[in-house]
Formats: sequence, structure tokens, C-alpha cells
Amino acid sequence: MATDRDDEANRLTGRIARYARVGTGVGGVAARMIGAKAFGREIDKGNNAAELARALGGLKGPIMKVAQLLSTIPDAVPPEYAAELAQLQSNAPPMGWVFVKRRMMAELGAGWQSRFGSFEKEPAAAASLGQVHRAQTLDGAAVACKLQYPDMASAVEADISQLRMILSLHRRMSSAIDTREIGEELGERVREELDYRREAKHIALYREILGNEPLVRVPDVYPELSTGRLLTMSWMPGRRLLDFTDHSLEERNRIATAMFRAWWHPFCHFAVIHGDPHLGNYTVFEDGEGSPQGINLLDYGCIRIFRPEFVQGVIDLYRGIETNDRDRIVAAYESWGFRGLNNDLVDILNVWARFIYGPLLEDRVRAIAEGISPAEYGRKQAFQVHQALKEKGPVTIPREFVFMDRAAVGLGGVFLHLRAEMNFYRLFNEEIEAFELSAVKARQAAALRKVDLPLP
Repeated sequence: MATDRDDEANRLTGRIARYARVGTGVGGVAARMIGAKAFGREIDKGNNAAELARALGGLKGPIMKVAQLLSTIPDAVPPEYAAELAQLQSNAPPMGWVFVKRRMMAELGAGWQSRFGSFEKEPAAAASLGQVHRAQTLDGAAVACKLQYPDMASAVEADISQLRMILSLHRRMSSAIDTREIGEELGERVREELDYRREAKHIALYREILGNEPLVRVPDVYPELSTGRLLTMSWMPGRRLLDFTDHSLEERNRIATAMFRAWWHPFCHFAVIHGDPHLGNYTVFEDGEGSPQGINLLDYGCIRIFRPEFVQGVIDLYRGIETNDRDRIVAAYESWGFRGLNNDLVDILNVWARFIYGPLLEDRVRAIAEGISPAEYGRKQAFQVHQALKEKGPVTIPREFVFMDRAAVGLGGVFLHLRAEMNFYRLFNEEIEAFELSAVKARQAAALRKVDLPLP
């Protein structure tokens, strides 16, 4: 029987150790920045950014995920920092077999191995908060066991504290936006990722939403082999998405279409998004001849459930930009939570909005962007926004913007990796064609009730 004890929940000793390791690197950068500011010296952002990246890069774990998320939000951190943070890899060093056995015993009890037909000693995959082992159930079904690393609650709280320090420092030095809402949103989402029972409910929600979508596969959950820190799911065979970048345009477009639907359909019809479209969160399933047929959606820790009114605002902003309707654009921003807008700030926000919506506004076959790498996607526009806000700001970024923006940039990067060429306008308009706020509210409420998740 799965245990409910929580010996590791945010232990003080774990937090202190994490504070010490994170704080040394971050604190050194902070001290130099404050000193330079106090004495009127020029701040060497490039050197400080590289040093901060080195400090965080040695830690792995949740702060790495937070750092990568920050790198995609315009002006959350200086452009030099964004470029360094975007390169970080979030995976922590794997747990050894002795440690894995101890962790599995803590979750499923002393006889845990007797509950599996087999359990592979070496991890099949790693992530920011845990690692995945391939196993078989007693009846021979292949499963993926996602096991959380120890003391993650402590690590998350320590890292969130350092995140607040980084954001606060940037606000004091040169930021043209108020990042407090960003910090709260990132903290809340990362805390949610600790709860594998909640992730199991997210999987059930996506099975409800995408159950009839042939291009996207969602795993089953084995609740009898799952706990708050162990999630056992059906194993979904597939290959890395990057293995298909040299396939035919038709096959690359099929994968890209699957990605588009996996992201935009839940959002437009249920006000739900997958907030971390990282390449490692997908694999591609094939037919018997090796031709790609669609994607396996693997990770459900970072799911954002919105108020349906937010979806209305996203569509209103799209229509406002499409028809150059200024009043509709302003009303859309305000419905998102932007406050104190003037004409200059609206024009600056529109720079970013036109970048995000650009491929969805042209009724033609096209690439998501031309002449840039996936890593550079959105970087130029973010810099433009940063420069303009320094003159015309400040502005407070509402928390609902954070993962919407992160996901849109991440999705665009995937399309660039695939070199997809599609009519994004038609794909998007198919999703929003029958949008009606009351219908989305009813649909979302019914789906969340069915899987025992609260309304947003």
C-alpha cells in the first residue's frame, strides 16, 4: 500500500544547505552589481550573466527550470542573462540503484519489487525534479516509473527564495517591468510540480481533452503504483523529435500539426495549456514502416489552468490586431490583468503580440520564422520591448501572461527545429472558429470536476 507520510516536506536542513549553495553564486553577482551601482560604475552584464549561469549550472534541479522559464519572458532579466540562462540544462545527476531502492521503499513499502514483474536499474530518462525508470507490471504491461529526487520540497523553497532575489535585484538595477507577479506565478507552478498526485489528475484531464485526437497520445496512470512522489504511467514507445528533422516536409509538418493541436486545442476549448513545450517532453510515435504518425505527450507537471475569460482576451487581442481595432486591443490587455496602460505602453506590448501572433495572421503556408535559430526565437523582439519599456515604462506583467508567453515561445522553437511550413492561420482559426465563452466555462468545469481538480 502506498505511504502518505511526508518526511521530506520542506525540511529546514535541506533549505539551509540549498540556500548556502545557491546563495554563494547568486550573492556574489548581486554584491558586485549593487557595488557598481552605488559607486556609479558600469555594470559588466555579460560577465555577471556568465558567472550567474555557472553558479546555477552546478546545482541542477528546480532553479534550472525557473532560470530557463525566465529566459523567455521579455525583460524579466537583462538580455545578456536571458541568453546565458537559456542554455542551461535542467536535468539533475541520476540517483544510483541503492538510492533508488531506498526511494521506492519509502513510496511503496518494503516489498515494492514484488509488485512489479521487472524494474530496470538504470534510469531511462532524467528531469528537473526526478528520474524515470522503465518497468513491467505483474501482468507484463510496460510502464514508466517517475521517481522524485529526495528533498525536492526543500530545494524548491530555497530556489524560489533565490528567484525572488534575482528578480528584485533586476527591478532595482534596470528593469522597466514589475516582476513580482512573475515570481509568484513561477513559484506556484514549480510547487505544483512536486505533487505527483496532482500530475496524475493532469494526465486524466488531458485524456479527457485529447482522447479523440489521433495525432496525440496521452498515457494511462497506474494509481496502485503511484504516490505523491512516484508516478507510474503506461510506457509509450517513441523516438526523439529531433530524430525527424531530416525527414520529408510532409512528415515534419505532420509532427508540427500534432504539436499545434496538443497545445492550442486544450487552450481554446478548455482554457488549459501545457506550460513547458520542451523537446524532452515529447516523443514521436511511428507506424510499422517507421513513418511518424504523431506525438506522445510525456510530462504533465507544468499544466496551467486559466480562467476562461483569459482565453477570450487572447482571441480578442488576435482579432484586434488582425483588424487594427485599438479599443479591442486595449480591452484585451486589460482583461489579461495589465493596468495603467497608455498609448505608448500599448504600442510596446503590441510589438510582442505581433511577434507571437504573426504566423497566425497570414493566410498562407509559411515557416514560423525565417533566418533564425530555435534558441534565438523571440530574442530580438524581447530586446526591442526591453529598450522601449526603459523609456516608456514601467508596466506590471500579470501572472497569467507568464506561462502563456513561455509556451508560445517554446512551441515556436519546436516548429523551427522541425523546419515546418504550414498554414498556421488556418490551423488557429479552426480552433477558435466556434469559440463561445459560456461553452468553454461549462466544458472546463465538467472536465475539472470529472478528474477532481479545482476551478481556477
